[in-house]
Amino acid sequence: METQTKIWLSSPHIGSNELIYVHQAFDTNWVAPLGPNVDLFEKALENYLCQDKQIAALSTGTASLHLALKLLDVSYGDTVICQSFTFAASANPITYLGATPIFVDSEPETWNISPDLMERAILESISNGKKPKAIIAVHLYGMPYKVDEIHEIALKYGIPVVEDSAESLGSSYKNQKCGTFGEMAILSFNGNKIITTSGGGALVLNNEELKKKTIFLATQARDNAPHYQHSQIGHNYRMSNVLAGIGRGQMEVLNERVWARRNIFDYYREHLSVFDFFEFQEETSSSFSNRWLTCILTPSLEARESIRLALLQENIESRPLWKPLHMQPVFQNSPAVVDGTSESLFDRGLCLPSGSNLSQEDLERIVSIIKHTI
Repeated sequence: METQTKIWLSSPHIGSNELIYVHQAFDTNWVAPLGPNVDLFEKALENYLCQDKQIAALSTGTASLHLALKLLDVSYGDTVICQSFTFAASANPITYLGATPIFVDSEPETWNISPDLMERAILESISNGKKPKAIIAVHLYGMPYKVDEIHEIALKYGIPVVEDSAESLGSSYKNQKCGTFGEMAILSFNGNKIITTSGGGALVLNNEELKKKTIFLATQARDNAPHYQHSQIGHNYRMSNVLAGIGRGQMEVLNERVWARRNIFDYYREHLSVFDFFEFQEETSSSFSNRWLTCILTPSLEARESIRLALLQENIESRPLWKPLHMQPVFQNSPAVVDGTSESLFDRGLCLPSGSNLSQEDLERIVSIIKHTI
């Protein structure tokens, strides 16, 4: 039997100008982790998000989060509040610095960090003699978290918020772009994100001084001396000028990619809502999601697996929702304030193929298989 064409969960979608900018890097011999493409990619991001922000283009979103926590002086023995329902990269940088994550469960509306449980976690930590040094809040699958509630609590206790906007470039809350609310924010341009630089990330900062400090740390913290001298530990985290050329081209089609993914979500919702047992991650009245991934809630773990395996059998990639970090073996000794919300979402939830380059035929094939499975 002939193997069906592979449908990926979220594959890269390259436009027409990316190669032009990459060729410019080669033609001018700018292939180092600095150069015109890096500068122009950062400027494009600043213009898109908010011209009052400063952008430092880095090697990955994880590196960006690591430097954000370092800039906030997170160190050994500190604690950091972290959304539990997310990818491990949201929490790993906490451990790089010798700090301890305190995982907080989600609220059922947006699937993001629960304001009530977050405040409880803060109070418990303070009662134990250690106020958390930072809060990592994630815009999960491109859905904005409850920005007003989370930042009101953070301000009340004087704890800076780092926005994990790895999945939410193109999303907004009350017409303000995600990635512009926190003390800092991180972006990801991994190959599966809404736009990509193959691998890459960025740190969104509030002023030029912080950007200079970020670039200093991201380029091995070399002191201003004619010889190689280092007074601080640095990192090799700067983005390549070649990859930034891809990013420049991708920024030119970002809005198109957002609307393509939103249309894919609308197609799934229209054709699967005939079954009243499917649930979708819905926008609130204040939110606009880039719909990076379309996610459905099935009636049960068994239903989720039957659909996933049926799609896999037809060479179609889907994926369970993130396994909560408080359930991960590597974080089994970390404190957590949970109420079962994210565990239920994980058991029942499935991410469907959502790449902006999906064809109408692809979508019809996916929906047909789901309908014939349930």
